[in-house]
Amino acid sequence: MSAPAYGVLRQVTPTASVLLERNPSSMTLEGTNSWVLRGPGAAGSVVVDPGHEDIEHLTLLAGTGAVELIILTHHHPDHAEGAPWFAERVGAPVRAFDESLCVGGKSLVDGEVVEAGGLEISVLHTPGHTGDSICLRSEGQILTGDTILGRGTTVLHDLGDYLRSLRKLIELPDGTAGLPGHGPELPDLAATAREYLAHREERLDQVRSALKVLGADATPRQVVEVVYADVDKALWAPAEWSVQAQLDYLRSEDGE
Repeated sequence: MSAPAYGVLRQVTPTASVLLERNPSSMTLEGTNSWVLRGPGAAGSVVVDPGHEDIEHLTLLAGTGAVELIILTHHHPDHAEGAPWFAERVGAPVRAFDESLCVGGKSLVDGEVVEAGGLEISVLHTPGHTGDSICLRSEGQILTGDTILGRGTTVLHDLGDYLRSLRKLIELPDGTAGLPGHGPELPDLAATAREYLAHREERLDQVRSALKVLGADATPRQVVEVVYADVDKALWAPAEWSVQAQLDYLRSEDGE
């Protein structure tokens, strides 16, 4: 893997470029991908997920040109914290599914088509990682936030919601490019969504098997020690969040 290109706006598709924030971690991979969307000949752009309130990164992002609109894929700080500062700097509104994140603009709704930056951008509500997670579809590509990462799997808040969101993404046309909130871009998002769904179903089977040994009232930590025994222990804490979501799903009356 080549070294991350921090501080350099990288063109990924004809209408999408990415500026990588220097905030690497086990949760953010190389860092947060701040996406800059701009249609041919458009005067302004749409910036998706400015990232943390990292003034160096946000200043570089502001230097990419006029900004017409800022969109947040969800509320986590590594995507949204810097949005108010950035909005004031570039004089653009912030829109998100969660109304409390919006600045000078109204909340987004599932199925809405946003016209900005010379593009039509469709909003797809994809809860699971968080309740307010969205994906954004435009020009044969889809920005996934943390719903699907460029590498590895995402931490879950609600597994039932997440499985339904994956099934939405599986319906995308083959070859739809995935532009994630962390990690490298994906050449075929529907194929990746199918892989994610298979992985989640496999994990559910592993949790079911662990519960047969540990007992129905096993704690998330006990399950992690069995199911994630081959995973770096540094990742066990976030794994507990996902296992809690799996246990909630399995213990719910409608967990099917």
